[in-house]
Amino acid sequence: MTRRLRTLEDLGDLAGKRVLVRCDFNVPLDDGGRITEDLRIQATLPTLRELLDAGAALVCCSHLGRPKGAPDPRLSLAPVAGRLQDVLGRHVRLLPEATGPSVTEAAQGAVAGSVLMLENVRFDPRETQDDPGFADELAALADVYVDDAFGAAHRAHASVHAVAERLPSAAGRLLQREVEVLSRLRDGPDEPFVAILGGAKVADKLGVVDALLDRVDALLVGGAMAFSFLAVQGAEVGRSLVDPDRYDDVRASLDRAKERGVLIQLPEDVVCATEASADAKRQTVPADRIPRDTIGLDVGPRTVEEFARTLADARTVLWNGPMGMFELEPFAAGTRGVAKAVAAVDAFTVVGGGDSVAALRKLDLADAVDHLSTGGGASLEFIEGRELPGISVLMERE
Repeated sequence: MTRRLRTLEDLGDLAGKRVLVRCDFNVPLDDGGRITEDLRIQATLPTLRELLDAGAALVCCSHLGRPKGAPDPRLSLAPVAGRLQDVLGRHVRLLPEATGPSVTEAAQGAVAGSVLMLENVRFDPRETQDDPGFADELAALADVYVDDAFGAAHRAHASVHAVAERLPSAAGRLLQREVEVLSRLRDGPDEPFVAILGGAKVADKLGVVDALLDRVDALLVGGAMAFSFLAVQGAEVGRSLVDPDRYDDVRASLDRAKERGVLIQLPEDVVCATEASADAKRQTVPADRIPRDTIGLDVGPRTVEEFARTLADARTVLWNGPMGMFELEPFAAGTRGVAKAVAAVDAFTVVGGGDSVAALRKLDLADAVDHLSTGGGASLEFIEGRELPGISVLMERE
């Protein structure tokens, strides 16, 4: 019998209860510490509001960046607390640490409708060790636990995994929705199913490539990862990023695709330059004839056209990863073009990965897709069929 994900309904009456909510507030910051993209904050608002409306007191926790187990003022959750206060419309009190006497006192005194936020849980080295003692300290702050941090669900960390074993626990609405949508893609997508993968490192995506070859009708590959696919087919890729150590795996993926009748569509043209700089002179060339002294930094306009042609017939679309160095404006056109093509298709569309989502939001096309996934690595590992610690611990106990 299939195990069921526990949801908020399983927690019963929450009036007067303290709820520890694991959020994914790992948002991008600029050099001045200002939030540049708040999708992950916005996405958890339905859960937070539902809990508050039920009469709960909230103790929110999250990580931000990789502070290496020690306090780092640049990675404080202070900007997040400020933004959450603005969008939630009620006071959010940031505590100075994740656990400790002052935190315990504040949590014990929390009243219905109040919102506390613990400081970055990764400031404590025990977080990433899934440490039982740290989990005990977190669990002592609340009566129940809700996990709405899908973006961290693939991590066996204390605030994601061990604490859920110590309190009545359930998934928040964001995590619940992510599991429902990605399960549909993994287990029963409407066909044709077309996936688009981009990003820098082919090694990071080979697992999901192999998993998708059992499910998709076409796989469109862009970003720097495409150059390893082109190179093994004899293309001249100049100084573009490749991973020769994984060429055998890339060849194996191409062979599997051919056996299964899956189209792997690679770029036909690319935008290249002598260096990855916004000021560098750029040119558009055939993808298999990139000049030796240049680097491929974006897919070209013909590639966007051909990708859009393949997408037009799709009934299910998954897009994860940019088509080029999207953060530099001269090399953002390919990602924008694919964003427009995905938004235009009459299909069930799911987009994940920070740059892909950012492209849609920048173009005001976010509402044109069915689901924006807040998890990059987590969503890909879920589709691969891996067990995610933060989800398995929330499954109905047998």
